Amino acid sequence: MTVVDIMRGRPRELPDGPVMLYDGDCGFCARSVQWILEHERDQAIRFAPLQGPTAARLRQSYPRIPEAIDSVVFVADGRAPLRSKAILHAARHLRAPWRWGYAIRWVPGFAFDLGYRLVAAVGLRQEPRALVGGDHAACVGVAPDPEPDG
Repeated sequence: MTVVDIMRGRPRELPDGPVMLYDGDCGFCARSVQWILEHERDQAIRFAPLQGPTAARLRQSYPRIPEAIDSVVFVADGRAPLRSKAILHAARHLRAPWRWGYAIRWVPGFAFDLGYRLVAAVGLRQEPRALVGGDHAACVGVAPDPEPDG
């Protein structure tokens, strides 16, 4: 399955349903998106890079979405949780046993964010090829944003 920015061709509309925003340049993040796609039970989540037009449009309605590309954001039900809370909220759409993570979303975020930041820091220091086992763009099917017209 290919992951693309869902706002291409629809710049004035907000996407329907939940949207996971991730670092589109991070091999670890792209592999994580692939993992979610493989374990999702309802295929409801849409994915878009934090660097793309979908994230820019969503920032207008959700100012909490960071400009810095150091997080994952899950936009759904009028909320935009970040980092570990985003993962826990997205778990609601996964098959068991992974969806049970949604039940612990009420645990204070700082407890999980420490682990999230550690994984992100290690992941960002590694070469994308080392993290996903091959060429970043080819191995996970992530379509890059189109080049701007001259």
